[in-house]
Amino acid sequence: MGKEGINQLKDMKESVVIAVVPAKKYEEINLKLIKYLTQEIKIPGAYVTLNKPFIQIKDSFKKAKIDVKLIIFIDAITETSGGKTKKTKDCLFIGTPENLSDISLAMDQAVTALPGKEKFLFFDSLTTLLMYNDTRTVARFIHFLSGKMRAWKVRGIIVSLQKKGNEDLINELSQFCDMRLDL
Repeated sequence: MGKEGINQLKDMKESVVIAVVPAKKYEEINLKLIKYLTQEIKIPGAYVTLNKPFIQIKDSFKKAKIDVKLIIFIDAITETSGGKTKKTKDCLFIGTPENLSDISLAMDQAVTALPGKEKFLFFDSLTTLLMYNDTRTVARFIHFLSGKMRAWKVRGIIVSLQKKGNEDLINELSQFCDMRLDL
């Protein structure tokens, strides 16, 4: 992945980006994006995980030397996968990726709790959302989410895997975003 793709985020304040990533490089690119936001731009943010439990994400961030104190996590997968949730100050647990209203409320709480004026909201991932919700519901939610990201004045990043079946939806959702990054 070229650094120039990520560097485009530097000047994109208060905007929404859809990042389309190949499955093989998914984890690597997520780490690079978060590292860029927290170390290069030096802003705090919220990370919504629908794929891996919070504890795994947090551990991989620590291994990558990402300052996890700058991030509030929203975990919508631990309970679904049968994992144990323990109340913590750096993570809001949501029952399931199907519960879009709870995800929205948790994002609102997290963004409000973040210090400073500049912030980011990282939504991982559109592809997983499609496993739990139908395409129309996901499209409406992303439209709603992009509006909320603008209202919150954050750098919003919505990640989607590069998949054949996703292309029409990604093209449709790109109209709600300020930029599409193909990484």
